[in-house]
Amino acid sequence: MVRDRDVSPSELVEAAFLRIDQVNDRVNAVVFRFDEARQTAAGPLPVGSFCGVPFLVKNLDGAVAGKPLTMGSRALRDYVSPCDSELISRYRRAGLIFVGATNSPELGLMPTTEPELHGPTRNPWNLAYSAGGSSGGAAAAVAAGIVPAAHGGDGGGSIRIPASCCGLFGLKPSRGRMPLGPNMSDGWSGLAVPHVITRSVRDSAALLDATHGPDLGAPYVAPAPERPYLEEVGRSPGKLRIAFTSHSLLGEYTHPDCIEAGENAAELLSSLGHVVDEAKVPILPEELRLAFLTVVSACTAATVANVAAMVKRAPRSDMFEPSTWFLRQVGCALSAADYEVARVTLGRMTRTIGEYFTKYDLAMTPTMAYPPARLGEFAVKPAERVGLAVLRAGAPKTILRRIMLEMAGRIFEKTANTMLFNMTGQPAMSVPLFWNGEKLPIGIQLAARYGEEATLLQLASQLEQARPWMHRQPPV
Repeated sequence: MVRDRDVSPSELVEAAFLRIDQVNDRVNAVVFRFDEARQTAAGPLPVGSFCGVPFLVKNLDGAVAGKPLTMGSRALRDYVSPCDSELISRYRRAGLIFVGATNSPELGLMPTTEPELHGPTRNPWNLAYSAGGSSGGAAAAVAAGIVPAAHGGDGGGSIRIPASCCGLFGLKPSRGRMPLGPNMSDGWSGLAVPHVITRSVRDSAALLDATHGPDLGAPYVAPAPERPYLEEVGRSPGKLRIAFTSHSLLGEYTHPDCIEAGENAAELLSSLGHVVDEAKVPILPEELRLAFLTVVSACTAATVANVAAMVKRAPRSDMFEPSTWFLRQVGCALSAADYEVARVTLGRMTRTIGEYFTKYDLAMTPTMAYPPARLGEFAVKPAERVGLAVLRAGAPKTILRRIMLEMAGRIFEKTANTMLFNMTGQPAMSVPLFWNGEKLPIGIQLAARYGEEATLLQLASQLEQARPWMHRQPPV
C-alpha cells in the first residue's frame, strides 16, 4: 500500500498509535511508546521490503539506541540502550518503523508475561488468561491489531507459546539462522533464537528474508536457503511423512483440548495427502529437564551479573524477582562440570533426534500440553516466596537443585512440548488451527530437520489455505 501510494507511512503510524490508545489499557502489551516514530515516518525511509510499516520490538533482546531496555526487571528500570542490536539495524534497513516496545517477563524466564515491573499482559481472547511468554506482549499486540507483526525471541518456546495462546503464527528459526550481535554470542548457550510473531505466514517469511544471515563474529551459521523464503509461500511441500504424538514431551499429561487439537490437525494433514504416523519421540524427560534447567540457571547467573554491570551496581536480591534471584543462586552453585554434563546430555539427545528425523520429514505435537493458563497460575506462591527468602542466605547445591526441579515442574507440565527443539536447534512453528469450547486458541507445533525452514513455510502456507485463520478476531 505504501509502494502504491494508497497510504502513507505517517497514516500507518497514526493508526498504530490509535490502536495502542484503544486497546493497550486492557491488554498491557506495549510498555513504551516511541513517539519519534512520527518523525521517522515523515521520511526519508530506506527502500526496504517493509518500507513504512509500523512495528514493535520486544523489550528484552530488542535493543534500540536511545530507548529504554528494562528486560522486565526493576534493576533496569532507568536503563537506556546505547546502541541498536544487529537485528534491530536490519529491521530498520527493511523500512520498518518502531512505534514502541512490548512487555516480557523478567529476563525472559517465564512462559507467561507477568513481570512485577510492568504488570501482566492479558490475552485479547480472554483478559483473564495469559498471552504466554516470553514474547507475550508481542503476541497480544498482534492479536489485538496494534501491528501486523512484532519482534520476539524463543529460548524455550517464547515465540511458539504466545503464538499458540493468541491464535497467531510463530516460527522459531534454526540455531545460527538469525543475528545476535554485537553484545551476544549465542543466547542461552544456543537455545535462544529471535524472529517474529505474525498473523500471516507470508509476513513471517518476508521478515525472515529481510533479517536472516550471520553477523560479524557469529560463532556458527545455519545452512543458506535454496531460494528466498517468501517464494516458499504457496509452493507445494509435496507428500510429507509426519510423526505425530499428543503425549507430553517433557511433562506427564496432555489436556483433552490439546489432544483433540492434535488429532484434528492430524486428520487435516492426512486429508492434504501427507502420511501421518503416531510415533513417540525417543527422549528421557527427567534427564532433559535437568539439563535444560542447568543451562538456563547458569545463563541466568551470568545475565544477572551482566545486568548489574550495566547499571554499575553489585547484584542484590532486591533488584530482581524472587524466582529470578533463585535461579541465579542455582547457577552460582553449579560447577563447570555440571554445566558441561548438561551440554553433553543435550548434544547426545540431539544426535538421537537427528536419527529420528531420518524416518520423518516433520514432527507434530500440540504446541502446549494445556490451553492458555489463567493469569497468576505460574506465580511464585506466598509460601514459596518465604522459602526463597530464607534460601538467600545460602543453601547446599543439592537442596537448591531439588527446589528448582519442584518449582519448574508445574511450568514444564503446561509448556512441555516446545523446549526440545531449542535444545536441538531445529526450526519449529506454531500454527493456529484450533479453538476450544471456551474460544481460546490452541496451536499446533511442527518441527523440521535443522536448516529446513522452507519445508515448514511451505506446509504452513498449505494449512493457511486449507483452514484460514485470518478472519478470526479476538474480542479485544
